[in-house]
Amino acid sequence: MAHEAEARTAAVRHLGRGLPLHRVLDVTRPKAWADLDEDVRQAVRHGALAPSHGWLTGVRAPGWRGLRERAADLVREPPTEARLALALCDPDGRIRQAALSYTAGRPELLPLVAVRTADWAAPVRARALHLLREALPGASAGTLAVTAPVILRLARRLRGGTAAELLDGLLREGEPARVNGLLLGCRDGPTRRAALSVVLDRGLYDGLGLALVAAGDHDPLVQERAASAAVAADEPDTTVPVLLGARSGRVRAAGVTALRGAGRHAEAEPYLYDRSGRTRACARWVLRQGGGDPVAAYRTACAGHDVPDRAPLGLGECGSRSVDAPLLRELTGHRNGRVRASAVAGLRLLDAVEPRRMRALLDDPEPAVVREARRALRS
Repeated sequence: MAHEAEARTAAVRHLGRGLPLHRVLDVTRPKAWADLDEDVRQAVRHGALAPSHGWLTGVRAPGWRGLRERAADLVREPPTEARLALALCDPDGRIRQAALSYTAGRPELLPLVAVRTADWAAPVRARALHLLREALPGASAGTLAVTAPVILRLARRLRGGTAAELLDGLLREGEPARVNGLLLGCRDGPTRRAALSVVLDRGLYDGLGLALVAAGDHDPLVQERAASAAVAADEPDTTVPVLLGARSGRVRAAGVTALRGAGRHAEAEPYLYDRSGRTRACARWVLRQGGGDPVAAYRTACAGHDVPDRAPLGLGECGSRSVDAPLLRELTGHRNGRVRASAVAGLRLLDAVEPRRMRALLDDPEPAVVREARRALRS
């Protein structure tokens, strides 16, 4: 917390020295822009920013006359990016409004223009909305990827809804490339979720495209919605391989579930041993729907020569303590450390832990076995 406060203070200080915004803060984080707005305001009020910084010079006098005189000076000497950023966050609404006049053609400042659309001062707000309405349609993909998250975050504020409506209209009525750019190129999860909603409403992607989004995104909500939509597209030949190959367990689980709709129940068996518990559960369900017996498959795998790493864990998830506990106890001595750890976890799930055996495993050379033994003893 102290580190974050120090970083925010440093950002204002560096802006005061004239450094550009991309060197002062992480421009891809919408919270960074809101923090900057608040921090500059506090710094000015408490005297941490000297009045020699750009717009802070000679504009503090009451009335509009001093402001007009200072604006004339700025025409002769165009303000730098740093000076404009400070002015856009100034406590004086007249300075903020005047600063907006110099943001046209300055895409790096568009996120701060967006912040001003939720300003408490009506003239500032009106001017910022006018500028945002003009700038958004022609903004580059990079500028939109930085500005859209700020706009969506502002929607939570009392006066932030109008800017969010502008963005929503652009995405729903504009070129699909706008939506694609946000969905595939924006770092902000909530923004990608909003873009995905537009994609689904407009029907912009086929099943394969949605599967690729689900497999490639790291946001859980994007993964869930895109994977579900990909399955609903009923294109298993193209979507299922992509979903099953995803790094995310929830996406692989969707792919396994899709096997049932395609009538390919037997193909779910390898996923009984998946590293994701959700995927294993879906594989068991699909096998049962096709008349298979996942418990029997687990028992056969655990009794074989090459035991899959998570077969004992899967057996613990769905087996019987009276029948399967002896086999899992035997596997706690398996040569493969991952199998031993899986067996310990399976015994814990079956409520078949023997404290004496678990204490002996605390000296196991495999760290995963030690972790599982400690967890079993705590239970």
